[in-house]
Amino acid sequence: MSQRAAQPKLFFPSLADFLDSARQEFELIGPSRQAELRQLAAYVHSKNQLGQTARLNYICTHNSRRSHLGQIWGQLAAWYYGLPHVSTFSGGTEATAFNPRAVTALRAVGFQIAVPDLATTNPRYQVLSGPELPDMVCFSKKFDDFPNPTTGYCAVMTCTQADEACPLVPGCELRLPIRYEDPKVADDTPEEADRYRERSRQICREMLYAMSQVA
Repeated sequence: MSQRAAQPKLFFPSLADFLDSARQEFELIGPSRQAELRQLAAYVHSKNQLGQTARLNYICTHNSRRSHLGQIWGQLAAWYYGLPHVSTFSGGTEATAFNPRAVTALRAVGFQIAVPDLATTNPRYQVLSGPELPDMVCFSKKFDDFPNPTTGYCAVMTCTQADEACPLVPGCELRLPIRYEDPKVADDTPEEADRYRERSRQICREMLYAMSQVA
């Protein structure tokens, strides 16, 4: 499948620069990983060929880090490559909270993120990526909680633990393991910020690659 044309002008300037930079790093993605990501592209293509929206639900154990990053970067990658009929979601095998370290990593590259109520243990973050793009409301939830789809979606398993804990994901049309190392391993260490930025950039790069491959 050929690479699609990019549309960086949709985004806040610093975020557009980040996306353009990450798009130049596809050579860092190994052949086996590219094959996994092309399966995601093929799913999006097949749904669009039927005139349907491709719904991608990124699933991790606590829905606190990697699954949120997958949801956010997956949606931006679809917008970046002009794919309007892609909707992304995230959930866990249990609900906790969107980890503030991951939120900080996203703010650092140009997202505007508002938190209406920090008093709750599971805040709802309003994530903005461009002046004319819809916001994303991100909070921790189980993978089948509202507003997540319960039928007709692709379950993107972003961590080994969730993949093993959910041998069956009810209602999904495709279960696709695309696993990432948990940046949590660096929490409260001098490497913490770098590890979160690294994981965020990796997920961004790989979601851009996947969406670039949608025919």
